[in-house]
Amino acid sequence: MNNAGYIPALGRREWTGMYDWVIAAMTRERVWRSLVLTTLNPRGGEVIVDLGAGTGSLGIMIKKRAPGARLVAVDPDPEVRLIGERKARAAGVEIEYQTAMGDAPVGSVGAASADAVTCSLVLHQCPLETKQSILENAFRLLKPGGRLVLADYGEQPTPLMRMAFWLVQMTDGFEPTEHNRRGAIPQLLLACGFKRTEIVERVPTLTGLISIWRATKEV
Repeated sequence: MNNAGYIPALGRREWTGMYDWVIAAMTRERVWRSLVLTTLNPRGGEVIVDLGAGTGSLGIMIKKRAPGARLVAVDPDPEVRLIGERKARAAGVEIEYQTAMGDAPVGSVGAASADAVTCSLVLHQCPLETKQSILENAFRLLKPGGRLVLADYGEQPTPLMRMAFWLVQMTDGFEPTEHNRRGAIPQLLLACGFKRTEIVERVPTLTGLISIWRATKEV
């Protein structure tokens, strides 16, 4: 999938500047990002790839927790990348940026070279085949024993959560989001080769239930 095929932040390019504010207000961002950070448990000396890094909020948290880690942030949107670079400079952290789709090779990180991969609020925007190829790319990047931490909308088990998630579906499209709503992520992880997968936590938000998954590439 080339860069032109991505869905802009919040679904429309003119809303990109509002992205951080909307995510903070509508998704309990501090809660789920803190859970991702705790689950990831980054350490100095590690190579960590953030696929679909957006405006870099998670990357900054990772670098502040583990300043000695090498963080490579991948996102297809050049406007979002500029926001992320400004935020990183203001936070005083060093993040490597690459403008590319999450299913594309990461030029500075070879196969089986990453200790960890993260991906947050990306998969629900993508067609099923792109979800699969992003997860396959994560598996390819990881060393044996490496870990993947995902945060995204998963199965919405209650009428209230399904109603809340309808707002996301209206913004990002019903076809890509419906696979998430029906709980496709665990099956996709298994299909990519991950053997050990688990849901660490589920966070109810105004836009539906956000799940945190952890998966390990077996040695």
